[in-house]
Amino acid sequence: MFEEAQYFAPVATRDDGSIEVELGAGHPGFADPVYRARRNAIAALAVGYVPGTPIPTAEYTDQEHEVWALVSRELGLKHHKYATAEYLRATERLGLPAERIPQLQEVSELLEPLTGFRYVPAAGLVPLREFYGVLEDGFFHSTQYIRHHSTPLYTPEPDVIHEVIGHANALASDRYSRLYRLAGAAARRVEGKEALEFISKIFWFTMEFGVMTDQGELRAYGAGILSSYGEIEEFRGMDIRPLDIAAMGTTHYDITKYQDVLFRAESLEHLEDVVGDFWATCDDESITRLIADVR
Repeated sequence: MFEEAQYFAPVATRDDGSIEVELGAGHPGFADPVYRARRNAIAALAVGYVPGTPIPTAEYTDQEHEVWALVSRELGLKHHKYATAEYLRATERLGLPAERIPQLQEVSELLEPLTGFRYVPAAGLVPLREFYGVLEDGFFHSTQYIRHHSTPLYTPEPDVIHEVIGHANALASDRYSRLYRLAGAAARRVEGKEALEFISKIFWFTMEFGVMTDQGELRAYGAGILSSYGEIEEFRGMDIRPLDIAAMGTTHYDITKYQDVLFRAESLEHLEDVVGDFWATCDDESITRLIADVR
């Protein structure tokens, strides 16, 4: 229900140098001064981060750890029912803590020996080209804050649960992580805005909201589905379409609601052949032709 690299809460630096996360009036934490102060402090950690140094530690509260433990437990049960075998193997391989929020530095130290990926803290908006481009180098931009405790099974914006349970588990897979890197290489290769947005839509309909035939049934591998307590129960009832590059790259989606159009790969090999090969070879000219064919 949100787009990676498009964060709903703008982050502002005030005249006195302080950092403020501008939550919307409909945000569950809008009227909670303690939560807002926490969000500001955690955003300041990312703003002050120096690339190449250890990621600053976010001092999470017991209440925040409890939210993680609850969601981690509930999602874990649903993953066995709805997630692909590759995602489940990668989850076991990574071994995230279930009872506490892991620090991003810790996630990096778990991931890097497996697939070379490392996390980079993000305070707020990350431009598309930067977010996708560094994937080629094995870097993943991630928020550090966690959703408001009053709605532990819902968040209006990507939080550490989405970024880590959704993406880090996938990034622990050699095969999924290769697709992330190919997406990054494609984003760096193209020059035009239209081509970059086309690539980002392919990412949206695959690594964020991808589904595939697996173990004889429709299962999810996209981080947006696998980190959403509600959406994971609904995806099988959506408009499921065949995996198609031109269709995915030109299909409009609404980030504020459950995704009602999803694209199905017939297997992981099919995903690699279609999407992986596209990201490995696409350029501005080839994407322009694909868009023209649809129009």
